[in-house]
Amino acid sequence: MTIKITGTGSYIPADIERNEDFHNHEFLNSDGSTINAPSEVIVKKFKAITGIKERRYAKPHLTTSDIATFAAEKALQKANISGEALDYIIVAHNYGDIKHDSIQSDTVPSIASRVKHLLRIENPKCVAYDLLFGCPGWIQGVIQAEAFIKSGIAKKCLVIGAETLSRILDPSDRDSMIYSDGAGAVVLEATEQSGGILAHEAATFSLEEAHFIFFGETYNPKVDDNRCYIKMHGRKIYEFALTNVPLAMKSCLDKSGVDISKLKKILIHQANEKMDEAIVKRFYELYNMDMPDGIMPMSIGKLGNSSVATVPTLYDLILNEKMEGQAINQGDIVMFASVGAGMNINAIVYEV
Repeated sequence: MTIKITGTGSYIPADIERNEDFHNHEFLNSDGSTINAPSEVIVKKFKAITGIKERRYAKPHLTTSDIATFAAEKALQKANISGEALDYIIVAHNYGDIKHDSIQSDTVPSIASRVKHLLRIENPKCVAYDLLFGCPGWIQGVIQAEAFIKSGIAKKCLVIGAETLSRILDPSDRDSMIYSDGAGAVVLEATEQSGGILAHEAATFSLEEAHFIFFGETYNPKVDDNRCYIKMHGRKIYEFALTNVPLAMKSCLDKSGVDISKLKKILIHQANEKMDEAIVKRFYELYNMDMPDGIMPMSIGKLGNSSVATVPTLYDLILNEKMEGQAINQGDIVMFASVGAGMNINAIVYEV
């Protein structure tokens, strides 16, 4: 028995927010002081570091549970199964359903219960729950689904990563340009085919690192605003990721028994183009190798960072031949890897 992804789906919102749309923003430092540079210069430097030219925002009437359902419907259709056959629905997110222009996250009932409701699944033995694990949440959901199937608790699981980060952005914060909305989903099943999940690795660093990503107030002291927004200590995250993520990836690959030369693609969380490239380069350096060309597909330039949705969305786009110059074929060995709030890290080695 192997545990494989039998269906994928993604939802990419229609609204495009380009870098030029931020030229009229007044960006401030964390202490509320003015940044001594025009917005156009700030945006240009941002593009050079992150690789982001544009990002996607959900329509005002849609929530995280809505777009999660859209991705789930596609995954179920690809897997050619009914939602009634599912044993588990696991939804990774971080902020729940936040309505447009709202000041409050809504997580009761859970996003997974809402997705099950929207899918019109009657089977009460289909258990639906949420997973909060920062940006690595979708990969962690896949790890949990594998454990359920391997132990005999489940046969079919739906794992979704969905987020509407556009609802929690501080317009005074330069980092607000990083984030976006989106959803990706997969169906995992026990099969008689070869391959599937070969190994996984996960870790939480929280002694000094727990609050590298956090909820905080606006940087603008002139605004009477009691909302909280996504915030991060970017330099600390960069240094943490560069040190720890390559080691976790190596541990995962070594567990799998797969030679690094057999690795066809690394689908890494789309956090920051420069950071992701540095992580993968350092991973190959651990094997005294140069990073191969084309090993690391990137969608962040056009889609931004949609947190838990980046990896499953990227995988779905490549499988559906929507990423120019990228392909994944049956029998290929790929790695999924992520880092995010917690601080959490994880990776999976998977044979398609």
